[in-house]
Amino acid sequence: MGRIVSVQPLSSAPDAGVRIEVDAAGLAPRPIALGDSIAVSGVCLTVVDLRGGIFAADVSRESLSKTAGLDAPGAVNLETALALGDKLGGHLMAGHVDGVGEIVRMAPAGESTELVVGVPADLAIYMAPKGSVAVNGVSLTINRVTDRDGVCEISINLIPHTIAATTFALLASGARVNIEADLLARYVVRARDCDPIR
Repeated sequence: MGRIVSVQPLSSAPDAGVRIEVDAAGLAPRPIALGDSIAVSGVCLTVVDLRGGIFAADVSRESLSKTAGLDAPGAVNLETALALGDKLGGHLMAGHVDGVGEIVRMAPAGESTELVVGVPADLAIYMAPKGSVAVNGVSLTINRVTDRDGVCEISINLIPHTIAATTFALLASGARVNIEADLLARYVVRARDCDPIR
């Protein structure tokens, strides 16, 4: 985990993005360099300045309009980019957020916590039981998918380690979260729906 400590507009224009400063002490001892890609609550950002354990990244107005949690100081999940040859401990994520969901509930489920997230209807096609999804940049497995009345809800079990190592302990019903669909699901759906240009 890290923390956004500062958010400043990049200009006075109404469509200006922001520069965020992130305390990334939680990434130690992994080195950070200018130009590195770091996922901040699931959003792939580029390091544009670096001072000690704090890095800066510019976030466009477009990105701000399609994501949650990058417009104000607060706790964030951090993950450095995967290098070729690194161990893959979850599913492949690009840091390209597909939409913003909302936590419906978090409730005890044995030793775990059940997380139920309402997903935008246009992303429902990518959600599958035992499939993968990234919520605020955390690779998770979907247990159940419920489609009803134009709403898609996904149910996920969070183990205690996941809650302790991420911002989930700070979230509650109604919180907005970044959703990234599984990369492979995107391509499968695109291939199925594509009408080849002739």
